[in-house]
Amino acid sequence: MTKNTFDIIILIGRPASGKSEIIDYLKRANAEKRRELFHVGALDFLDDFPMLWAWFEEDHILENVMGQPRLHTDSKGYFKHEYLWHLLIERFNLEYPKRLREENYHDKHTLIIEFSRGSEHGGYTSAFQHFGKEILECAAIVYVNVPFEESLRKNRRRFNPDRPDSILEHGLPDEKLERLYKEVDWAEFSKADPEFVTVNDVKVPYAVFENEDDVTTDTPSLLAERLEEVLQKLWALKN
Repeated sequence: MTKNTFDIIILIGRPASGKSEIIDYLKRANAEKRRELFHVGALDFLDDFPMLWAWFEEDHILENVMGQPRLHTDSKGYFKHEYLWHLLIERFNLEYPKRLREENYHDKHTLIIEFSRGSEHGGYTSAFQHFGKEILECAAIVYVNVPFEESLRKNRRRFNPDRPDSILEHGLPDEKLERLYKEVDWAEFSKADPEFVTVNDVKVPYAVFENEDDVTTDTPSLLAERLEEVLQKLWALKN
């Protein structure tokens, strides 16, 4: 049988742009429909948020329980060093080969790699330079496009203070969201070609999921329609 599913989808966009809702929809979709309409196999995930959150928790323990210096962040929760953002991408490179230990991994699985980057901490231009060719050569990119104002609105809406570590319910204070994500470099990063970005000599196809009208919130039929359009386009570019 001819393989008809993506190996890797790199899913990016501002915080609260709709990435997690897209993933949640794909999780709930019928497996056969998911393959046919979206070219997505059994789902597997790499997301830098759990890694980042673990650093926050470690710093809290070090400072408040053990009386030791914080390792990763300052007292306001900002990274001490810009290179820590790139370390998160390097962790993807470390984790991906572990997936490949499973025989014929991509015959079954589509790996979704999810993250956000703002210009303040290097943007997508810097982040993608840290992906290894092993990932890039298998990947296709979906950028979920919303203006900052929409990211801010949805970030406020989704935040649950009782579950700050939750993928679907975490959020950032307005001040931090503005500093880290008001400016993004996706347009600059992708402007050379409307279909591919070239990273480390690898041409990676991309497609943009426009979500200013927020089809990812409580409108599953509209989400499915747009997602199908985006992923069918991306599949044609990849193949």
